[in-house]
Amino acid sequence: MRKEIDGAKPGTVVHVIATDPAAPLDLPAWCHMTGHHYLGPVPDDERPVYALRIAASARPTRAGAPWHADSPDR
Repeated sequence: MRKEIDGAKPGTVVHVIATDPAAPLDLPAWCHMTGHHYLGPVPDDERPVYALRIAASARPTRAGAPWHADSPDR
């Protein structure tokens, strides 16, 4: 997902199709860590879809480990 949203303008709403059963927990946690805004599930009868809004002041994640914040001192 990190690669897909790189370069998106702040305020852009992104819909994520996620079949992982942990997505309802992981996506809000990732948004909290990065500063993006988790908007919640999007009604869709055929697949699990979640929305988030790109933040202007988002914090980067590690290229090889997107569940870890990138720190300038590594």
